[in-house]
Amino acid sequence: MKTVHNASYDILRRHGLTTIFGNPGSNELPFLKDFPEDFRYILGLHEGAVVGMADGFALASGKPAFVNLHAAAGTGNGMGALTNAWYSHSPLVISAGQQVRSMIGVEAMLANVDAAQLPKPLVKWSAEPACAQDVPRALSQAIHMASLAPKAPVYLSIPYDDWAQPAPVGVEHLAARSVANAGLPSAAQLGELVERLSRANNPVLVLGPDVDGANANELAVQLAEKLRMPAWVAPSASRCPFPTRHRCFRGVLPAAISGISRLLDGHDLILVVGAPVFRYHQFAPGDYLPAGAALVHLTCDPGEAARAPMGDALVGDIYLTLEALLESVRTSQRPLPEALPRPAPRAAEEGTLHPETVFDVIDELAPEDAIFVKESTSTVSTFWQRVEMRQPGSYFFPAAGGLGFGLPAAVGVQLAQPQRRVIGIIGDGSANYGITALWTAAQYRVPAVFIILKNGTYGALRWFAGVLDVPDAPGLDVPGLDFCQIGRGYGVRSVQAADAATLREELARALAGDEPVLIEVPTLTIEP
Repeated sequence: MKTVHNASYDILRRHGLTTIFGNPGSNELPFLKDFPEDFRYILGLHEGAVVGMADGFALASGKPAFVNLHAAAGTGNGMGALTNAWYSHSPLVISAGQQVRSMIGVEAMLANVDAAQLPKPLVKWSAEPACAQDVPRALSQAIHMASLAPKAPVYLSIPYDDWAQPAPVGVEHLAARSVANAGLPSAAQLGELVERLSRANNPVLVLGPDVDGANANELAVQLAEKLRMPAWVAPSASRCPFPTRHRCFRGVLPAAISGISRLLDGHDLILVVGAPVFRYHQFAPGDYLPAGAALVHLTCDPGEAARAPMGDALVGDIYLTLEALLESVRTSQRPLPEALPRPAPRAAEEGTLHPETVFDVIDELAPEDAIFVKESTSTVSTFWQRVEMRQPGSYFFPAAGGLGFGLPAAVGVQLAQPQRRVIGIIGDGSANYGITALWTAAQYRVPAVFIILKNGTYGALRWFAGVLDVPDAPGLDVPGLDFCQIGRGYGVRSVQAADAATLREELARALAGDEPVLIEVPTLTIEP
């Protein structure tokens, strides 16, 4: 007899979801019974780290990742990480164990009351099947919903007595299904866009994370070159959609209304691709657009298109739209933008290292296809200026700014991309939110390199305290942390690099090895 359990694993297998990230409780054990040999289970010691690892895995692979959480409490523990996954368009299929059906109504221990509502609004779709026989169909729907544009997390609560029930007749059709997007603009829509670009005297390109997510980076480069456009990265960048040493590259826009308008002043057409318009952070009001400028927004997300406060939007597949646009536009006669000058290396210094020095060493030693997982908020601008990123999928940052992404995501990214080296660059304040991911890295021998920038404070908050005129705010410092001892306690080889020579030596050794390594680097505090 085929059971709901057998049928569900067949569906997961058909879609390639054979890596399961989780931290099991009693409700989840019946799902894990007779765990198939062709699946692997990645254990995290806290659900926040579990979701963070799955998030990194999904972002780096471009495919859905399957998560198994423990009822309401486990879901709650993962909600902070789920915020980042929602804003990064990460296709997570999150399952949670539920009490047996007969015990939910009396709210027995570990009953997930009103389970489908719990993760909202941070999921695209959420459900608890009405009966056991609907579990395989609901699981199939969850996988397709997560994968369809815009990709996003979904949530499925499953009573644990459902798994042993007989599967419904016809369940084999679910594993054979495929669902695909078809999002190319019409000829008229494309023609109008081409005409607007051809009329523009000084257009500018602003690129967002969904360009990288669609693996359309090279198309963006060709479009910038063909139309001789400078290329900015949209504010609050969670991915790198454009090579950072290309002559058209101009940097990352600030996450402030007035700052964006100031930097884009003089352009008469702003073409935004694969980014919200815009992810602001610092409150710095002003005109949304510089005088005389129009904005066109290409996005895969109808919600982003609808909520934008300015411009015209076109919703469709990012890769196909850029490909069609590239074939249709004429090469501009404008000169190509001049390349930005590269920052000069910092002179040798005594005492605590400046983050610029750290990034110069990383840039010197990192492989050409290195992947950087970044969660040191106060050093973001300096990192983008000094570290070259060349290939798609080279950079991941918490899309919602929620701390705890960096360490777990680095583990998940390395699991998804074993042929590339992952370097996590994590602030000491951020590291503690996902510190248990070190145990997972050690146990599964995930060879990510974790560089902890230790300045003893929440650096970004220090800067915001000045901006917001709150100089006496408590709770901004985190003294007394020894990440080498913490790392060793979790089983990760851990060293301190207090000078550039030691950092260079230890990073080279870590990159040459095949085990996880933590490098603690005392650094100065700088402004974002």
